Amino acid sequence: MIFLFCDNKKVENVFPEAKEMELAARGEPGPTTPQHISPPSVSDEKTEDQRVNVCPQSHRYQIHTGLQHSIIRPTQPNCLPLDNATLPQKLKEVGYSTHMVGKWHLGFYRKECMPTKRGFDTFFGSLLGSGDYYTHYKCDSPGMCGYDLYENDNAAWDYDNGIYSTQMYTQRVQQILASHDPAKPIFLYVAYQAVHSPLQAPGRYFEHYRSIININRRRYAAMLSCLDEAIHNVTLALKQYGFYNNSIIIYSSDNGGQPTAGGSNWPLRGSKGTYWEGGIRAVGFVHSPLLKNKGTVCKELVHITDWYPTLISLAEGQIDEDIQLDGYDIWETISEGLRSPRVDILHNIDPIYTKAKNGSWAAGYGIWNTAIQSAIRVQHWKLLTGNPGYSDWVPPQAFSNLGPNRWHNERITLATGKSIWLFNITADPYERVDLSSRYPGIVKKLLRRLSQFNKTAVPVSEQLAPHLILLKATADNVWALPEMNGYGAATVPGSHGAFFDMPPLNAEAVKPHLKSHNSRNCGLETNNHDKTVADREGEWGLHRLPCKYE
Repeated sequence: MIFLFCDNKKVENVFPEAKEMELAARGEPGPTTPQHISPPSVSDEKTEDQRVNVCPQSHRYQIHTGLQHSIIRPTQPNCLPLDNATLPQKLKEVGYSTHMVGKWHLGFYRKECMPTKRGFDTFFGSLLGSGDYYTHYKCDSPGMCGYDLYENDNAAWDYDNGIYSTQMYTQRVQQILASHDPAKPIFLYVAYQAVHSPLQAPGRYFEHYRSIININRRRYAAMLSCLDEAIHNVTLALKQYGFYNNSIIIYSSDNGGQPTAGGSNWPLRGSKGTYWEGGIRAVGFVHSPLLKNKGTVCKELVHITDWYPTLISLAEGQIDEDIQLDGYDIWETISEGLRSPRVDILHNIDPIYTKAKNGSWAAGYGIWNTAIQSAIRVQHWKLLTGNPGYSDWVPPQAFSNLGPNRWHNERITLATGKSIWLFNITADPYERVDLSSRYPGIVKKLLRRLSQFNKTAVPVSEQLAPHLILLKATADNVWALPEMNGYGAATVPGSHGAFFDMPPLNAEAVKPHLKSHNSRNCGLETNNHDKTVADREGEWGLHRLPCKYE
């Protein structure tokens, strides 16, 4: 099994008319993905996956992990709950070799939180949510910077050759496959950093996109072409080393695109970080010689938590009776075209985010406080409460030649005082017609379902509540130095664990590990990036981090 995960991938291929409109507007090329991101082939099953900031390693909704408020920040002493049995842990029980390459982002403040303690035999990649694609440095705030490339449990200084991360991770995947016996089962989780910001790519990938005027869109397109080539190379390696004929390749993303960073969810509403379809709908595919119905599109309800029971079942593993699953085995749905066992999806309930001005229990018919940010899907119906996030339909950036009025005519802000919406997503996937006043009975049913889910929720982890976090922004906040055994050690007053008992680091301790990157080609069309690079000076004044595009 190989699970390919890309970051912030938009869903425009679900709505091909969006791509056609964008290209026609300028007569220019869009991102080309001839190798893998294309209409379903003879061995593909394409799916529309629903997700909100969770990972395929878990079988639980966010409300059942305490992570329903936010992602895990670099300086927060938190991780995926240790009692949450992960997918690789279950696959190891039935003899699988398990490997992870790429982005972890599930916490690392204790040894027990590291990938190699959560079921993976090996890990090579980053622990945080983003960072420079070449230098592998990350700044969480001015003066709070660190190196973020790991080999198993230690900082990978010796393995860093300044290679662009998409290509570097692909090389590691090829090495793993070359050294593994194809007669023995293997699970390979590859979480590419692309196409998350910062927008960087090797120079040669820009050649096809010089006519794209919008610089962010051009960089995004180049990054996506590099990612496409990478997955093509992984597929070739599966064939070369004898894995392909008995393999299952799953390709997916974590959320919608970010329009301010080159992405586009048009014609869907909203963007990354919102509960609108543009923020939570992801496109993916399953490619395997084992599929029964090939070259089809699955439009059944699928959630990221479904991969956990599905893959364990395929591996002939066992799921303990005491494990409370939020996911379903959907293999027959995507391989044979059967109906999905899933009839609802809890997108999320965030009890801390209560910014809807006029949200109240009264607005929720006494069933639910509509000030709370939440979203739920039951069959065709989707209900949102609170403030779902930035609500506009953002046209593709190629429409910019039509003038500013076109952009603003498409912008529709939240109605004053509104805190509840109802849509028929099957009939209205663009969420243009709010039906909450027309069907109050359905609204009440979905509010009751939200209330039922909320009764099973665990409290938000206090480490994720912003008003409970105190950060010490000094030089001892670097999270990846040999002196610290390569572990994250952001100093948080009142925290505990071996990684917080180390002496403060001063500038001289950090200095030997900092590198000069001023002459590196950071993915611009030329090697001269003086006009576009934003220098980030830390409190220590020891180094600059180029390739951070503002």
